[in-house]
Amino acid sequence: MIIIVMGVSGSGKTTIGKLLADSLDWEFSDADAFHSSENVEKMRRGIPLSEADRIPWLQDLQTAIKHWLQENKNVVLACSALKESYRQFLVLDSESTKLVYLKGSYELIQIRLQERSNHYMNEKLLSSQFDTLEEPLDTISIDVAQPPQIIVQKIREALRL
Repeated sequence: MIIIVMGVSGSGKTTIGKLLADSLDWEFSDADAFHSSENVEKMRRGIPLSEADRIPWLQDLQTAIKHWLQENKNVVLACSALKESYRQFLVLDSESTKLVYLKGSYELIQIRLQERSNHYMNEKLLSSQFDTLEEPLDTISIDVAQPPQIIVQKIREALRL
């Protein structure tokens, strides 16, 4: 099974994804590692990615997901997946791929980004992240204002894991 933990930058995708993977004894992967150096540099400078920037990244992610599914691996993937079209591109099999949406207010996420260090994502991009976000309708939605352990517990309960 693949669990895609999605949301805007600063919502806790990596933190929750790692905790969830550890609690399940699954692999963890971060979609940020799939970005080209050019994309990373753009984001570091506060320049939003274009659709053309995202296409190769999404294709690489889809290839990884195909590989994991073929090998019957259990993986938690932290990935923004902000648009419905991106999610449709990544969810190749709805039975074996589940989405978890980490939802938080702009104000909470902004505070988290201001407190974060050693990450290339420029906090100036937060408004573009929220502008791009198309909230998923049929998925598990979790309020990120809760402690990480509670969030992981709620995800496990919702997925019956």
